[in-house]
Amino acid sequence: MSTTEQQANKLQGRWQLDPRRSSVEFRARHFWGLLPVKGHFDYYHGRLDLGATRAIELTIDAATIQTGNRKRDQHLRSADFFDVENHPRVQFVSDSVELRRDTLRVAGRLSARGRSIPIELDAQIRRVNGELHIQAATTAPHRELGMTWSPLRMIRPHSRLVVNAFLTPGTGGAT
Repeated sequence: MSTTEQQANKLQGRWQLDPRRSSVEFRARHFWGLLPVKGHFDYYHGRLDLGATRAIELTIDAATIQTGNRKRDQHLRSADFFDVENHPRVQFVSDSVELRRDTLRVAGRLSARGRSIPIELDAQIRRVNGELHIQAATTAPHRELGMTWSPLRMIRPHSRLVVNAFLTPGTGGAT
């Protein structure tokens, strides 16, 4: 049995994201790229099941965005950005997942504000004490999701999305 097949066997089954030990963060550049804006989401859930058609699903409550600046957070929740009143969730769903040793090569769709864009990423995966630890990052063109507000083009057109996830063995229906 090859190393990849052995890894795949270790990852079989359904895995649930543990939100208490995980994080979903973003980073964007403002003021013509000079000032970093960092933030995270407080509520999200997800799962991994390599045997399922949609092997990876991550759903984020967009209203739980936090940057440490209350006024900015309110603006990010507004129709200029996430429009949480009409589109309360951000979701990633994989179309394909390929295991290469300790890396998952993932292609899927990121949806927000009623729009959906393709995203590709590599996720580092480790099995530790019967759990999975996954670290993934990608760059997303937020303007393609309808987040086009930018006074004087001060906000860079891409955001960095970072997920640091701990998953535990789980059962049950889709999240």
